[in-house]
Amino acid sequence: MSDIDVRCEDAGDGRQCRVVVSDERGASEYDVGVPAGPFLASLLPDPGFDDTERLVHETFTFLLEREPRESILARFDLPVVERYFPEDPTEMRRRLSR
Repeated sequence: MSDIDVRCEDAGDGRQCRVVVSDERGASEYDVGVPAGPFLASLLPDPGFDDTERLVHETFTFLLEREPRESILARFDLPVVERYFPEDPTEMRRRLSR
């Protein structure tokens, strides 16, 4: 079981998040860009959703269900996830609507 810690701050046109994933074997750190605009809106369950930390946390939960933390890119923008996992947008909307 992994512990996922997410801290985000405003950065230009979007948010920049620092993520630490830790487990009994150690920890890995990640920098994740979350662009504002149509991409972000496509992932959200409704237009009023305003919890970037939760979105990034759910994204890392999703990724860790599919690959080890060592395989996740150390720095990426959130749209990259869909290139590797086309089901990501649908799954994020489902997870965030709970």
